This record gives sequence, C-alpha cells and structure tokens, in this order.
Amino acid sequence: MAKPPDSPRPAKAPAPALPPYGIAPGHHSPADVHLLEGPHSRRSEFMTLMRVVLDYLQAFRVLHFVGPCVTIFGSARTHESDPHYRMAREMGAGIARLGFTVMTGGGPGIMEAANRGAREAGGRSVGCNIRLPMEQKPNAYLDRWVTLRYFSVRKTLLMKYSYAFVVCPGGFGTLDEFFDALTLIQTGSVRNFPIVLMGTEYWRELVQLLDKLALQGSVDPHDLKLVYVTDSVDDAIEHIRSRSIEPFGLTPIWPRHFP
Repeated sequence: MAKPPDSPRPAKAPAPALPPYGIAPGHHSPADVHLLEGPHSRRSEFMTLMRVVLDYLQAFRVLHFVGPCVTIFGSARTHESDPHYRMAREMGAGIARLGFTVMTGGGPGIMEAANRGAREAGGRSVGCNIRLPMEQKPNAYLDRWVTLRYFSVRKTLLMKYSYAFVVCPGGFGTLDEFFDALTLIQTGSVRNFPIVLMGTEYWRELVQLLDKLALQGSVDPHDLKLVYVTDSVDDAIEHIRSRSIEPFGLTPIWPRHFP
C-alpha cells in the first residue's frame, strides 16, 4: 500500500522582533516614550503636561495620609524561593514593626516581598505602580496603591514620603533609584535620610566603585558615610531607627491600618 504523503508542518512563527538595544516589547511606558522622543505640537505638549499633573494629583490624593514611609527598592524578577526575597520580606516586617509604612514600586519580586512582610507584621503597605503595555499589576499585599503613567513621577513619589531607603539586590532600575536617592541627599534636596544597601557580596563591586570615586576626588569621601552596607536585617533596622526616628522625632503610626 502506498504510504500517504506527510501532512505539511505548520510554519514556525518568527520570533518577535526586538526594538533597538534588545528592549522587550511591553516593558516600556508609552507615555514616557511620547514625552522623551522629542518636540511635538504645542497642543500635544500641553496635553502631556496635563497628564503629568493628573499623575501627581491622583498620587497626592491617594498617598496623603500614608504616614512616614521607608521605601524598599529591588528587582521585580526575584522569585519567592530566592534568599533575597526572604530577606526583603523580613525587612518589610521589621520596618513595619518600627511603625513606618512600607512603600515600594508596587510590583512583583522584591517589591512584593517587602509589602508582604509589612502586611504579615500588621503594618501599612503601599505602592507606586507603573502602567505598562504588558500591565504590571499591583501585588497582592498592598493596602493602598497608585498606578502612574510616568516613571519620573513614580520616582519622585518613592522619595517624597520616605525617611529612609533600603536597596535590595536588583538591576538597572534599582541602581537608578539608589543613585537618585543618594544624589538628592548629597545635594541637600532631601534631608539626610539613611540609605541601606542590603547584601555585602551582591553590592561588593558597587561599593568598590564608590571608594574609587572618592579616591579620585570625584565625590567627597564624607559622602560615602551616607550609605550603610550590611547583610543583617536587624542591623539595618537599628540603623534606620537611630538615623530616622530619633533625629526627626518620629512616632509610630497608630492605628497601623488605614481607616
């Protein structure tokens, strides 16, 4: 008997083309693309300005009564099984027990872990989420959150309400947030709030770079004291307590939950 011809195999779908520099589709903010791609018509620029104002207006209304915060930065790609996730979860709980509201970027990974720790410790947990084509949903451990169009607005809000900053392991975004906080403190744009780098081995090369900058005179050696590096959640919590609560006369939030 003649063998029936093989049925044609479906053609393999081509891999989606990546934009320049390998940025995966859906991982950028369309509003930021429009804002930063150059001049537009005057009407378009005015509408952009109004959208920025609306981002701020919405955020100010939602976050006005969150109380003194500590912002925790870190990677959105960290899985629950990762030791860094557990560290961020413990950090969120410790900060909540100090009486601070825990603030994050509102997404998954380290952000979720910190918000989760705060929630489990009975504290307040808030987030500043960003609107993306492949929508980054707010994590499940937020009491209040705001979803924003613009990364620049988000970064401002993560600084505005906080009396300390904890930098957990992360990538480009985490580094951006770390240096933004460091620059604002160094220039006096915000008060001398503590910055904690969690993970001595993870941040070893970064600390060496900061030391090199000081040796070469690019930064003042005294400014290196703005950064506290540790592996211990307990030491980090004590550093935040002594550098935030005592100098600025803060009192624990009460009640712990939002009305």
